Amino acid sequence: MKRAIIIGASSGMGKEVSKLLLADGWQIGIGARRKDALHELQALNPQQVVTSSIDVMDEDAPQLLEKLIADNGGMDLFFLASGIGKQNPNLDSEIELRTVATNGMGFTRMVDTAFNWFASHGGKGHIAVISSIAGVKGLGMAPSYSATKAFQNTYIEALSQLAHIRHLDIFFTDIRPGFVKTDLLNDGKSYPLLMNKENVSRKIIKSIYHKSSVRIIDWRYRLLVFFWRLIPRWLWVKLPIKN
Repeated sequence: MKRAIIIGASSGMGKEVSKLLLADGWQIGIGARRKDALHELQALNPQQVVTSSIDVMDEDAPQLLEKLIADNGGMDLFFLASGIGKQNPNLDSEIELRTVATNGMGFTRMVDTAFNWFASHGGKGHIAVISSIAGVKGLGMAPSYSATKAFQNTYIEALSQLAHIRHLDIFFTDIRPGFVKTDLLNDGKSYPLLMNKENVSRKIIKSIYHKSSVRIIDWRYRLLVFFWRLIPRWLWVKLPIKN
């Protein structure tokens, strides 16, 4: 039986991916801050699900993750779906710093713990994370969000190289969706090219099974990112990009 750990499983794509893995017969360990939502997932198949209340912002999150892995009987796949993001055109420092702490420090805590666990338990495994296409360019409406997503993209690339340097068989999948209809975007605003979380989650599972290294979800966003990368910096900063 394959075993997976999913952090950020209480809602959105983390929850949907957990359901899909469970339906495929995986033994899963799920972690998030909200215990009630985790117990709802566990009720689907109590024999195949273990839970843990984990906040990636807490300093003891690595120890709680290690315990969850042990309770799950190990892991073949680590999937990180936790993260926050918010438009912040007024540059509220509290929003920026909270986003950096969660998407930067929290992300690093979890991914490093998973990497080190795989390194010390046979030297092989699969780490998949949800980042974003927002990491491709600095977005003025969401500075810390786009910056931390760029950090995540680069960090995963660096760890992939580190695994190669250390002769570890750890594979990485960087999943980069665009706008997905989840609680994160439940702010009353209109978002273009909005995608269904169930469809996106099925594509995430496909990307994991195919061991894609980088996957931009949906052809429309792949096309958008292609043209974004062609825009020179001097022109990009002058574009009035708003949602």
